[in-house]
Amino acid sequence: MLYLAEVQKQKSGFMSSSKAELKLLACQRTDQSWSAVQGDEIVASDEANNFNGGSLVLVNLGGNRQIQGEIELAGGRLVSMLQNFSRLLEKSKTQEEEIEQWKQSLTYQSQELNRREMEMEARLEQMQTMEEDFERLEQQRQELDGTQEEIARLHEEIERNRQELEGAWEHLRGEQRRFDELKEDVQSSAGLNGEQSTKIQELLDRLSSAVAPTDAVREQLNLAFNALDEQQSTLNGHWQQLEQQQNEAAQLQATVDQQGEEIQRRSSEVQQTQASLEQAKTELRVQENALGMKQESAHLLNLQLQNKEELYQELTRLATTSADVRLSQKVDLEALEKMPLGELQELVQNLQQDLEKVVRFVNDQEEELTFQRQAVEEIQAKIDQASEYDRISLETEFAEEQDCYQMLDETLVGQRRNLREREEVLNQHLHVLRRRQGIAESSAPNNQKSIDLEPVLSQVEAQRQQQIEDIGSLEREIEQMRSSIQQAQEMINQQAAEQETKRNELQTLEQEWQNQRTAIAERWGKINLYQEMLQPVQDHLNAMQQKLEAITEALNRIQETGDYQLTAIAEMRQTINSAIQSPEFAAS
Repeated sequence: MLYLAEVQKQKSGFMSSSKAELKLLACQRTDQSWSAVQGDEIVASDEANNFNGGSLVLVNLGGNRQIQGEIELAGGRLVSMLQNFSRLLEKSKTQEEEIEQWKQSLTYQSQELNRREMEMEARLEQMQTMEEDFERLEQQRQELDGTQEEIARLHEEIERNRQELEGAWEHLRGEQRRFDELKEDVQSSAGLNGEQSTKIQELLDRLSSAVAPTDAVREQLNLAFNALDEQQSTLNGHWQQLEQQQNEAAQLQATVDQQGEEIQRRSSEVQQTQASLEQAKTELRVQENALGMKQESAHLLNLQLQNKEELYQELTRLATTSADVRLSQKVDLEALEKMPLGELQELVQNLQQDLEKVVRFVNDQEEELTFQRQAVEEIQAKIDQASEYDRISLETEFAEEQDCYQMLDETLVGQRRNLREREEVLNQHLHVLRRRQGIAESSAPNNQKSIDLEPVLSQVEAQRQQQIEDIGSLEREIEQMRSSIQQAQEMINQQAAEQETKRNELQTLEQEWQNQRTAIAERWGKINLYQEMLQPVQDHLNAMQQKLEAITEALNRIQETGDYQLTAIAEMRQTINSAIQSPEFAAS
């Protein structure tokens, strides 16, 4: 099984060999996923000596925790895994954006379905209104059909009267022929007898009674004209209503066209604002990437600073615990050589007394540190044997004691160094004093062989201070960049909110515009249907008007013919009366 491990090296002493071990951190499962290794599981390995302490490596372990194959650095694999993880995050983010877009699309579709449902309900109401209008028009059509039937009946009656009139004319022409024959007989016989005169009078009476009356027909014709005028008046009201609706529809159409132009203009503005917003987001991402690089640099500097601090602490610990290492002190040896011997002895005694005080204090602290370590070990032993319930409180107590131990240990580092420095100063004074007193020292050669770490510590400390200054400068730059990014982010958020508001307003306007377009289209459809329904009725009324006018003209001709017939009969009566009253007729 593949494991991720950390190389740990334990040193037995200064300049001594170190033993490398592998601390298992995580293991790879069969599904290519990773899980953390519980506890501190250590595996010994000689091959781990080839790697630096703290290095992350990949190692294959068998069932008995034996290393199989070679150990390799985990850097490349970790970079690949991080890249894959980054790609998965980007893919997940893309999927979340697609899901959000689907949600918005479903919301829009739901709104569109609701809008169409409302439109269908409005259309149903309009259809019901149109059906009611159609029923009224159908009723008017039926009334027109009744009027047409009445006109047809009048036409038949007029035709019948015309036929009767033609028969009367034929009879009149026959009687006139007979009258002409009688007139010729009278002229040939130079007079009429009483029987002939009576016969002629009877014929004239019959002709007079044969003239067809037109008053009844004209009265029915006037009623038909009145009914037709009423129908035309009603239809004119519908035509006026249609014209009013057309004018209103034209005004609404102009308003809708203006709204369409306004929506187009605002849509262009929204697109331009969106482009500017996307550019601002791109610039923000560039700034964020630069900030990330700065933060990574600061992190690396902090790691280097931490390493230097650890090195400084380790060197200080080494200087205070190793007999082969010393810390050089700047002692004015020339001044000691010139100092009176008694004064030098007194100075050495004072230094010895101060050193003894410091030694007692450090020993007390060392003893306290030993007690503290024993307390930590005792609590650890209790934790190993405690139940699950008692372990929680013991772990809290262990953390507190551990913190106290570490703080006391860190404090002792400086105190040990101070002790070593005082020892160095005292040794240098003693060396000068004994040399001046003529006392030989066997330890001088050993002191000359000791290692002086003071220059190294000074150099490390100088590097630490320089890195602290660099980190401070870098953190100030990072803070400025964060402030700039925050301001840019707030501005982008404000622009995005304004853009969303404009987009929602534009969407609302577009929906209203579409609703108005649908309404105006339905209104024009209703107007066209209304006109299609009115036009046949108007054509029918016009046809009836023409028929009634034709009937009126024929009736006028019949009236003229009847008047002419009555005039001719009156003239014939006058002629006959004149002939009867003549002397020839009286003599006969």
